[in-house]
Amino acid sequence: MSGKTIKFKHIFSDHWEHFLSLGYPIRPAVISNVNKILMCGEPSMGHAIYFCEHCGKVKHVFFTCKSRFCTSCGSKYTQDRADSISSKLINCTHRHIVFTILQELRVFFQRDRKLLSVLFKASSDTILSWFASLNKSEDFKPGMVSTMHTFGRDLKWNPHIHMLVTEGASGNRTVWRKVSHIPFNMLRKRWQATLLHMLHEHLENEFYKLKTFLFKTYTDGFYVYAKSNMNSKSSDSIQYIIRYTGRPAMAQSRILDYDGEFVTFYYERHEDGQRVVEKITAIEFIKRLIIHIPDEHFKMIRYYGLYAKKHVNYSKLYLLQSHSKRLFRKRHSHWRARILLAFGVDPLACSCGHTMKLLEIFNPSKNSYIDNLRPHLYNSS
Repeated sequence: MSGKTIKFKHIFSDHWEHFLSLGYPIRPAVISNVNKILMCGEPSMGHAIYFCEHCGKVKHVFFTCKSRFCTSCGSKYTQDRADSISSKLINCTHRHIVFTILQELRVFFQRDRKLLSVLFKASSDTILSWFASLNKSEDFKPGMVSTMHTFGRDLKWNPHIHMLVTEGASGNRTVWRKVSHIPFNMLRKRWQATLLHMLHEHLENEFYKLKTFLFKTYTDGFYVYAKSNMNSKSSDSIQYIIRYTGRPAMAQSRILDYDGEFVTFYYERHEDGQRVVEKITAIEFIKRLIIHIPDEHFKMIRYYGLYAKKHVNYSKLYLLQSHSKRLFRKRHSHWRARILLAFGVDPLACSCGHTMKLLEIFNPSKNSYIDNLRPHLYNSS
């Protein structure tokens, strides 16, 4: 099967039942999300029926699963998240900062996924504490949007934080102070100390020896790196948001081949940008994917500082998007508007030139079936 036609749904449909029989411990969120993608777009999910009053033509629009794990529905989730974040951004330059952890620490977060919240807390405290140190009486706060990724390019477990930080901050007396230089040598050590101390608080004595070892071994701190700053007046910040918020662990386009037993995919190695092709069993492929499904209600995107709720100076700053633009995006978030904007085709335009209207909705959880349709509709083409 060629890469152009391969979908995760095909692989899961072929191997999910066998995977379940192998006895691997599986989290409830995984069961829920996989079941959703297997049923996505199927008649049993429910559907809406649209009817053209002019010619009598009927169209069924099948419901989708709305799972972030689903590659089709996940793209809508990503766009919705991007729109939501974009509407909050201050009109200033932003810095993209990535907080990474050592391989020795990854197992703790895999063993207890509740610790993933520590990564959010430690990374935000690292930035907030440095900005506050610029002037203690002002207690400067930048705006921060943090997104967690649990995957590396090879799909293996590698939790890290992507953060969008304003190159400026608001203080107790000063509405805005531009801050264009962030000393990353200092941030690495601050990130290391903050994270290790927080993990020690949660893991207690079992973590003490490793904590001491890591401080002695990594005297320069943990790796924190930043990409070039982004001007909100350009599309850079928006493209960043679309790329990193709600991003799936892997795009389907990276699958080169699936023969029913093995999946061949590629990734670009982070160290040198070289393409690496990997061939693994479908079972291993499923194992690598499902580990990145977040637990139910776990927030993968979080706001801090100026972007947290109810900051006193937020309303005094200019936003990236005007009110009219935010309203436009909200109005065009409906599935029909999305298709029209993306492809220039109205999905409810009847071939006779009129617009179809909603006639009935079938929800399998609420209706046994639709029994109030006019009989002749079922005979319509």
